[in-house]
Amino acid sequence: MVENRNWRLSAWMTERQMSTAELAGAVNDAICKFTGKAGTTSERTVWRWLSGQSQWPQERQRRALETVTGLMITDLGFLPRGKPTPVPALSEDPDVRRRQLLGAAASTAAAAAIPSTPASARPSHVGTADVIRLRTGVERLVALDAERGGHGLDKAALNGAAEALALQQKAATQRVRKRLFGLASDFTATAAWFQVDTGRLDSAGRHLDRALTLAGLAQDSEAAMRVWNLRAMLARQDCNYTEAVAASQAAQSTAVARTSPLHASLAHARTAIGFAHSGDERSAIGFLGRAEDALSKADLTQPRSAWIAFYGPAELYSLTAIVRDVVGHPVQAEAASHRALAALPESYRRNRAHTTAWLALAQLHQGDVEQACATSGTIFTIMSGAALPGRMRQLLGDFQRDLIARASSAHIAHEWTDRYRNEWSKS
Repeated sequence: MVENRNWRLSAWMTERQMSTAELAGAVNDAICKFTGKAGTTSERTVWRWLSGQSQWPQERQRRALETVTGLMITDLGFLPRGKPTPVPALSEDPDVRRRQLLGAAASTAAAAAIPSTPASARPSHVGTADVIRLRTGVERLVALDAERGGHGLDKAALNGAAEALALQQKAATQRVRKRLFGLASDFTATAAWFQVDTGRLDSAGRHLDRALTLAGLAQDSEAAMRVWNLRAMLARQDCNYTEAVAASQAAQSTAVARTSPLHASLAHARTAIGFAHSGDERSAIGFLGRAEDALSKADLTQPRSAWIAFYGPAELYSLTAIVRDVVGHPVQAEAASHRALAALPESYRRNRAHTTAWLALAQLHQGDVEQACATSGTIFTIMSGAALPGRMRQLLGDFQRDLIARASSAHIAHEWTDRYRNEWSKS
């Protein structure tokens, strides 16, 4: 019955791309670990849970589900008979979801590391439970990055990739093997992103090449799109704007971008950035329009992969601000920046600081020097306690150069430099 459907369990499975057969297998594996006997959960059993026909699994199945998912049984949509039906998970505020993810993540880089299992201790049977554990590791790294930036986390990401590749050799099924290749690609791309953000472009490029190969082995279109998206960002930072446009167009051509308006919107927005820096204003504005149209068709309540959780109206406003400022529309850029900051979740601290830097540039490019200096100063407050990523340092360098060129008095530029030199150097 549709009205009794377990939406929470369904959403959890959808977010992790897990089939009913895989969940049944993971539950049986967990039961075997704590009872010594193989479980008997079938695919039909999982269908009964999803449909609501079975609203309270057997005790050992409940325990196994909690082990596999890391959630309480009631958080998975199950309640004893006579209890009210839980509210569907899809109505949950996405900001709450982000805060829960940050809460699950450790507050330090050490806690985010994916511990490598010694070869002698690795299981002879690798299944869905291992996939879930490693995916949780990716989510923790992404959450830490959103909170404070990825400085110092690339080693943890590469450790995760190495473990995924080691485990795929003992995968129980071809599907599990492909998902482990996909996770290796995700971890490697995550490491590359940390290096892009901190300005280590050469090593980032090598990791992206590897991540694309792993995405191909996984036959994972979304993983490939993620790599092309990062390749476009890397090329733009390296001032290779032709390659930036080509990489973002490669992202557009992936199967996931052709079928998912959310992914298509990001690919179009990234293309707009490339054209803006290439000096092609007409194409840049055109692709911004395509990004807006695609995003208007996306269902933002649906579960999504951790790497693209950042993308939505707030991020599109941020990218719009960049495009508008680069093509010489600072008034529109300032308006877009304000809209982005109003929509950004507080937990996205690094993104908030980055958008604030572009807001300061837009104000400076309108000649509002004092306001621009005040705005740029808030970046250090936003990022207090965390190192400034390389990309942000580069933006502040751009601001300083433009300030020196545009300020009516050299005193203003020197005062800004003197005031924030210490903050800049210790960040």
